[in-house]
Amino acid sequence: MAPIPTPSEEPRDNPDAYVGLEAPNAEHRARERGWSTVRKLPPGAIITMEYRFGRLNLEVEDGRVKRAWKG
Repeated sequence: MAPIPTPSEEPRDNPDAYVGLEAPNAEHRARERGWSTVRKLPPGAIITMEYRFGRLNLEVEDGRVKRAWKG
């Protein structure tokens, strides 16, 4: 059986720093800073709540990030 991979360190980045940015700029910045997945969501979207290492969630309204969180 193959060993369970150990993920590398998650980016040391504050999700609150993305609030207010235009969505394309926020996504670009997140990828530059090492987030492996960036998920853009509309307000009130129904989503799964499992934690994904290296994922940054961006709630986007009117083209701007309204809220951001890890996982």
